[in-house]
Amino acid sequence: MDALELVRLNLLSPMVLAFALGIVATLVRSDLRVPDALYAALSIYLLFAIGLKGGVALAATPPSQLWLPALATLAAGSLIPLWTYALARHVGGWSVADAAALAAHYGSVSVVTFVAAQAFLDRAGVPYEGFMATLVALLEVPAILVALVIARRAMRAATTADNGAGGGEGMDAVLREVLAGRSIVLLVGGLLIGAATGAQGAERVAPFFEAPFEGALTIFLLEMGLVTARRLGELRRAGAFLLGFGLAAPLVHGVLGAALGVMVGLSAGGATIFAAMLASASYIAATAAVRLALPEANPGRYLTASLAVTFPFNLVVGIPLFARVAQALAGGA
Repeated sequence: MDALELVRLNLLSPMVLAFALGIVATLVRSDLRVPDALYAALSIYLLFAIGLKGGVALAATPPSQLWLPALATLAAGSLIPLWTYALARHVGGWSVADAAALAAHYGSVSVVTFVAAQAFLDRAGVPYEGFMATLVALLEVPAILVALVIARRAMRAATTADNGAGGGEGMDAVLREVLAGRSIVLLVGGLLIGAATGAQGAERVAPFFEAPFEGALTIFLLEMGLVTARRLGELRRAGAFLLGFGLAAPLVHGVLGAALGVMVGLSAGGATIFAAMLASASYIAATAAVRLALPEANPGRYLTASLAVTFPFNLVVGIPLFARVAQALAGGA
């Protein structure tokens, strides 16, 4: 499949068009709103469904096929925050708290981007490894912890007299917040249930978790379009570094992810998803942890970068681009 066909397939999908509709609705000041209760229900549904399907695939996956991709995931989640922090701190001139907050978001993963990449490959008829949801769960935590450790050390070095290092909660509270957060509980819980019940158990709930999945994702992305458009005004105040980083980071991380995915033995489809994972930026788990540990960090910077710049880039341009790169690296047509 050529590059133009991949872009067309992505742009004309109901999910991407629903995202665009949400942006347009906000820009024309429509009263369109997705109720908070529905948004929460869709989040629970999508996260649990991803974990459940991943767990079923995980049960049928030999450990020999999983350990190398898992190791690559942990390495990427630990290293991406390091150079993200360095760039924000020394090129962007951001404060320690703001740079660490950005590092936590860009080293972690957007589950919605992951799901959008899966849906794109399903429409294109491209197979991929079923255990990719396991890698999402692995990628969620390390970056947040690495970024917060960097911030703690930098703050303590700058103000040795202040043990609180900026007034945030201790690392044990942060770890508890991340591990007990909704996304991790639902993903890991779904993985365990799917692995325990296997394909036979999944068949019993397939009418609820299979067919309606893309419809639920479409409504969720409509809401994401509404949320994204509300943050567009922040771009005028954010500066050139935020916009440049928000576009360059997913491109670099995505190409790196595609290459790394192929190197550790993933198929072209699996490498595409892995690329989308590394190219994405969290706005759920990382945001909750940062607000707890680094309350002085400016959400107008890290949330605007992840939601108003990187997320739309990946959804519209990044995913088909990464698919083409992975296809070429894996030796596809």
